[in-house]
Amino acid sequence: TLCGYLNKLGIKGPIKTWKSRWFFYDANKCHLLYYRTAQDINPLGSIDLSSASFDCKVENGEGVFEIKTPSRVFTLKAISNQAMVYWLQQLQMRRWEFCNAQSRFPTHEEPKCSGILSCSPCFYIGVVDNEDFLPPVKTPTEAVGLKAASLPAPQTSTALQNISLKHPWTEIQNTVYSICGSKQLWGNNGNIFNFSEFQEHPENLDEEQEAEEGNPEDGRMESRLNWVRKAKWMSSGFPGLPEELSRERSPMDKVSVLQQQILTLTEEVKSQKELVKLLHKALEAAQQEKRVSSMYLTAAEDKDRLELVRHKVRQIADLTGQLEALEQEKKELEQTLALRDSHIQELKEHVQLLMEKNHAKQEVIMALTEQMARELSDPLQEANTIAAETLYKQQEEIEHLKDDIDAYKTQNQFLNSEIHQVTRLWTRVAENEKSLLMKCACLQARNCQMESKYLTVLRKLQEAVPDLPSSYAELVRNLIQQALQWDVKEEAEETLPFELTSALCPTSEYDEYGFMTVPDYEVEDWKLLAKIQALEIKSNNLRSQEVVEKPLRDRWKSVVELNASAELKSLIRSGVPAEHRQRVWRWIVGRSGGHRPHHYQRLLRQSKATEHPACRQIELDLPRTLTNNKHFASPTSQLIPRLRRVLLAFSWHNPAIGYCQGLNRLAAVALLVLEDEETAFWCLVHIVENLMPADYYSDTLITSQVDQRVFKDLLSEKLPRLTAHFEQYQIDVSLITFNWFLVAFVDSLVSDILLRVWDAFLYEGTKVIFRYALAIFKYNEEEILRIRDSVEIYQYLRFFTRMITDGRKLMNIAFNDLNPFPMKVLRNRRSVHREELEAELRELEQIKAAYVKERAEQRP
Repeated sequence: TLCGYLNKLGIKGPIKTWKSRWFFYDANKCHLLYYRTAQDINPLGSIDLSSASFDCKVENGEGVFEIKTPSRVFTLKAISNQAMVYWLQQLQMRRWEFCNAQSRFPTHEEPKCSGILSCSPCFYIGVVDNEDFLPPVKTPTEAVGLKAASLPAPQTSTALQNISLKHPWTEIQNTVYSICGSKQLWGNNGNIFNFSEFQEHPENLDEEQEAEEGNPEDGRMESRLNWVRKAKWMSSGFPGLPEELSRERSPMDKVSVLQQQILTLTEEVKSQKELVKLLHKALEAAQQEKRVSSMYLTAAEDKDRLELVRHKVRQIADLTGQLEALEQEKKELEQTLALRDSHIQELKEHVQLLMEKNHAKQEVIMALTEQMARELSDPLQEANTIAAETLYKQQEEIEHLKDDIDAYKTQNQFLNSEIHQVTRLWTRVAENEKSLLMKCACLQARNCQMESKYLTVLRKLQEAVPDLPSSYAELVRNLIQQALQWDVKEEAEETLPFELTSALCPTSEYDEYGFMTVPDYEVEDWKLLAKIQALEIKSNNLRSQEVVEKPLRDRWKSVVELNASAELKSLIRSGVPAEHRQRVWRWIVGRSGGHRPHHYQRLLRQSKATEHPACRQIELDLPRTLTNNKHFASPTSQLIPRLRRVLLAFSWHNPAIGYCQGLNRLAAVALLVLEDEETAFWCLVHIVENLMPADYYSDTLITSQVDQRVFKDLLSEKLPRLTAHFEQYQIDVSLITFNWFLVAFVDSLVSDILLRVWDAFLYEGTKVIFRYALAIFKYNEEEILRIRDSVEIYQYLRFFTRMITDGRKLMNIAFNDLNPFPMKVLRNRRSVHREELEAELRELEQIKAAYVKERAEQRP
């Protein structure tokens, strides 16, 4: 058992005092309990060691060390440095045992304390020996352990100095307990208090000790009572003293011990008298309250009771007035005290000044005296005396320095062991926390899958509603409404790392860029599909967090400077993490080389001075831009004016295009990621003038039509079964894919997948759009092939991008399964189809001209 007397530093305002306390370690809770004496039954307080650290500083004095908890710092003092080091090592060992047991994950069948009981102190000692830190210190039996309980408690200068004023009720309980215990030890059973624990005294201390050690489950209180009894019976000069101790002591020793006990009891009686006075006052107040209550209850009529109540109210008012007067008097006394303190301080300063003057005069006298002695003495003897004194002082200083070096070595060794152990504990806690978070992520992913399956079942039932009875149909509708109205809130902890925060927070209403995770579609079936997709995406992200996302983030953290390379291309294709995306996009836009200083500001001034012809169309398209994003959902949103300025500036920058529907969505995505208005403008310029072919956004959209023909060729090569299926049911995929190419999948893919597509698109160009367009069809190929009706195929193609839940799988299809994908072939096919399309357009123009000419000739 770890127990013993230590001095505890108590601080009450400016007053600091050392108070002797009996400390006892509770292994069940890893708490260090402290009592006023070893005989007390109730602790004054406790120190939680499980999250504490230990420190000792040489400058604090001999035997002084600190226990630092998250809420408080406890300063303790042992009787010697050896005792201090012993306490520190033992506390370290007990903390390690407790934390090592707590770090294990017990099953539901295991007892809570099994880890603590299974720990062995030998394990810790072996660790310390192997680590070659501070060697174990022998137990100072005179200051630590149960034998120390039989020794008199360290005395203070006054009787009440050692009493805890913060815990009066605990002091009263311990005093009553001590009185009862003392009287029973003297054979007096006539006291009004009766504590059954002390009615019988065991005759053999060894048997009781064996019983205590053999029953650790009896509880902390019973074991404490056992060693309290031992301490009392081992006190010298009292009945029940073991014979072997009595024989060893001489009569003079016995007399001195008895005198010491008499002094101890005298001081204790003084303190108990003070406590009895407090009890008398409390008893008188309780009796007075009882008499008033009895008068109130025995009053015959309500008037009498009312009068009693009024009397009580008057008493309360009088007491309140007295209290206020006392408070005022207290303030005046405090002011007087402050004035006196200041006066005392002035007097002290004056005294100090006089002492300094006196000291200076004494030094002058000593100097003159020494000078006279030197003049009268032998010069050689004087030199020898000075040399001897100097040597003595140097030797004395060397001894002090050696002592300081030894103390600092001990301090350094202990702090090294403390740092090492705390680091190991922190590492273990971090590993446990990480495993728990990963387990939580798996459970949350499973929960998302279950919710997704539940919504899928509801959707199937929704399709069967016309065939169900009315009661069942109403039930299905209610369940669907409840599912669509589930509240989604973010509850992530700020202290968690970014990747764990983004992974473990529930599905929120908006993502980090402001896109709705479940768009508010008018069609109920589409709402269900959007919610199913959001849950499936969340499940996939949670499952891939540790295996894919975390290593990818680590790779991006190692990229300090961005340079075009195959490795960077591979990283960008894998998707840029949100915290790095803005930096990467700025670098991609900046390397295009089209920036002109102050050009954007000149375009803004021009748009303010002159209204552009496209201004009206821009104003019409602004409210229709990214309606599922909170930054553009309202006409008063902050990004709407910035988007207007970017589009107007581009219309003046590129008069050949001016403005084309679709540019608003491209600029909006650039604003969401880049945030800076001018950078978003140059990003739009980079897309239109560098990445996309010429005439992509012209009035005829001729290049856009060419890309649709090229895409059909690639679809027939890469997915021949699907192409044959479309031809069989006369499906024109360009009705679906034309908008994909025009706005780079904006409003077609969910934001998480869309931004990954844009990462690669901005770096590599339009080839990425072809890759992902083919990958989307490949992803849903089997589902499309199962549909055998042209109308149902068109309906499915309208929302089938909402069925994509695994962005990693889509990326692997786009960049691995569809290879090879040479850019040269893409350019050649664009050239061929452009010539064909231009020839068809010329032929249409000729037909149109002939038709107009024929109509003109037919007119009278």
